[in-house]
Formats: sequence, C-alpha cells, structure tokens
Amino acid sequence: MRQITIIGTGLIGGSLALGLKQRGFGGRVVGCDRAAVLAGAKDRGAIDIGFEDPRQASEGSDVIVLATPVGGIIDLVERLGPVLPAGTLLTDVGSTKAEILARARQVFGEGAGRRFLAGHPMAGKEVGGIAHADPDLFVGAVWLITPLPGQEDELCGGGSPIRPAGSETRPTPVREFAGWISRLGARLITMDAARHDRLCAWISHLPQMLSAALAATLEGEFGDDPELHAIGGRALREMTRLAQSPYPMWRDIALTNTANLQEALLRLEQRLAYLRENLRTRALESEFEQAARFKQS
Repeated sequence: MRQITIIGTGLIGGSLALGLKQRGFGGRVVGCDRAAVLAGAKDRGAIDIGFEDPRQASEGSDVIVLATPVGGIIDLVERLGPVLPAGTLLTDVGSTKAEILARARQVFGEGAGRRFLAGHPMAGKEVGGIAHADPDLFVGAVWLITPLPGQEDELCGGGSPIRPAGSETRPTPVREFAGWISRLGARLITMDAARHDRLCAWISHLPQMLSAALAATLEGEFGDDPELHAIGGRALREMTRLAQSPYPMWRDIALTNTANLQEALLRLEQRLAYLRENLRTRALESEFEQAARFKQS
C-alpha cells in the first residue's frame, strides 16, 4: 500500500492518518476535506498533502477511506465508485451499514467484494475535528466489518487474528488493509449488516439519543440556572457528555437506521414509564437488580 486517501480528516479520519504514520506506514497519506480542515491536518502531521476535490484526492491511491457522515459516504460511493481503477479498494467508517452496502452493491455489482470493504470502528469522542484526533484512538477498540461475499476468507474469519500484511507474495487490498487495522491496535470482528445496525441502535445510537434528550430536557426546564450547574456532579456530567456530539453525524445515522432506533427508543420509553409507575413499589428494586446484573456482566 503505497498511497492511502482519507476523505474526511476530522476525528476518525485524522486519528487513522496519525495512527498509520505512528505505526510505520511508509507511503503517502492524502487528505480530502475543506481547506481549513486540511491545513489543520497538515499542521498536525496527519497528512502529506490535501485536496478539496475527492476525485483529485483519490488519484493514485491503493486504498480510499470514506470518513464522512453516513450520507456523505453513500454519495461518495456513487460518485467515486464508477471512476476508480479496478485495483483500488474503497472502504468506510460509517456508523450504519445496510444502506451503505446496498449502494456499494449497486455501484460495483458482482465485483463489490473486491472493490468495497464496509467498516465501522467502535471508537470516538463526544467532540469531533482534527484538533481532537488521536493516533491511539483505536487501541483496544473493536473495528467491525460487515463483509460482502468472499471477504470472510480475506479477513480470516470474524474475531480471529489477522494474518499480517505481507504474509503472502501479493496480499489483496482487503487483507492488507485489515492488517493495518490490526496494527492500529483494534480488534477486527465481522458481523452481518442487519445485525450490526440493530445492535448499534441499542448500544451506541440509543445512548446518544438518551443523552441528548436528557440535556435538552434540563435546558428546557432550567435554562442556565446557576444553582443547577453549581451542584451538578459526576452523574450529570457523564449522562450528558454525549450531548455535545455533532448533529450532522447523528442526523445521518437516524435517517439510515430509523426502524431499529425507533424500536430501541420505544422499548426505553416503556421501561421509563414502568419506572415512573413503580417508584413506590418493590418493582423498583427488581429493576435496579436487573440493571446491576447487566453492568456486572
């Protein structure tokens, strides 16, 4: 892999670029973003060169990583896919997978398994941008792959160790990129796209919506009440931390995982109603015991 292009050099894309350079990637890292973002990425040493135009940024790259919000990923698959050389691997870091994969199948047809790798690193922060990028962001994190037919063998099976890049005379782009995921300190796991979207709705998207709803409710009820802010402690800070997350990213997640997120929100609403109705009964104790069992596991 002599050149990699990262389209979207914010928190995830910038962290990927920094991580690759820190771990010995000797090729050229090309960034694609707005001019101001590219300047910040270059100042931090994340990229060697940057372009605002995705097609120009992609020229000559062996791997192209789409690190924009999900809507941008879907659009870029459609725009770049037909013009990329057959040997170039297009991959992404989107938080939902079913609609992205559907678009990749439309664009690449029977060659989709050789041309596109659908990924989702389960890592991040509540704040975005290149200023917060971290070369160790993926250390210890899971990097989910929702494979297309034929990619399971390239990835050596879900959750099993990845064969290192260079273990064959000419490693495929899928296998070589998977090797770099491993070098970044992430643990690669494969999962069906539908299963991925349902699980992520519960373990990632629902907590975000809960945090946003809580913070918005407090804002609506108390505004900038100085006493509330003065006495708010760790519980308040932890429960509202995600409320700072950027809306454009979560807008696209809500649009592409609507049914799963609606189901999760409905179940939570029902649970909250049950708690409200049982604040003075022993059922509240049962809820706390069940919650503790989940946390302990």
